[in-house]
Amino acid sequence: MTGVALAEELLLLAYDDETGKATMPRISLDLGMAAAVLVELALAGRLAYADGNLAVIDPAPTGEPIADAVLAKIAAETPHTPSSWVQRLRHGLRDRILTDLCGRGVVRDVEETELDFIHVHRYPVADPSVEADIRQRLADALTSGQLPDERTAALATLVAVLRMEPALGLTGPAAEDAGRRLEEIAAGAGFSGSVSLDDSVVRPSISLVIAALGQAVDAALGKR
Repeated sequence: MTGVALAEELLLLAYDDETGKATMPRISLDLGMAAAVLVELALAGRLAYADGNLAVIDPAPTGEPIADAVLAKIAAETPHTPSSWVQRLRHGLRDRILTDLCGRGVVRDVEETELDFIHVHRYPVADPSVEADIRQRLADALTSGQLPDERTAALATLVAVLRMEPALGLTGPAAEDAGRRLEEIAAGAGFSGSVSLDDSVVRPSISLVIAALGQAVDAALGKR
């Protein structure tokens, strides 16, 4: 596994480049990043769905520290469902990803004091080329009419479930059109929709993680 991880891509899309603050509900982002790490591991052939739970099928490290820490955690603990892992992994994940991005010079940590005693941190972009590549891949996926590569399709699926069209600079009818296209990409890649567990379905573990994410976000935001 090389380059920018899916969870990092989500965070960069969700944070305003100038203010360094999240532009979406933080609980939704935290759940999304947890799901992204699980999807990343499934894409890398490390996880699979078995007997109602996510299971490690290959414990070999991927080379990405955060994903490898999650892989070791899943391997060491008792089995849990996709929904349970999405919830269990979200705590503290954003801080670890921000620390990693700061260390690599992608964003910078700006500490400020509010009301003379509350310390807050902002994370404005330091290297805009990383996010520019992410946005270009998504823009190409939205306009080409073709199914993108697997990782871009996974990112598009996560963006669709989290309703992050505004983070792409899209509102109104343009956002609605983009939402439909993102859902088409997700369905075309086999990452969403109804899930069967026979061999004809592409990576049912990913579909189930995505379904768990959608349910968790709806519950967190009080939707039915």
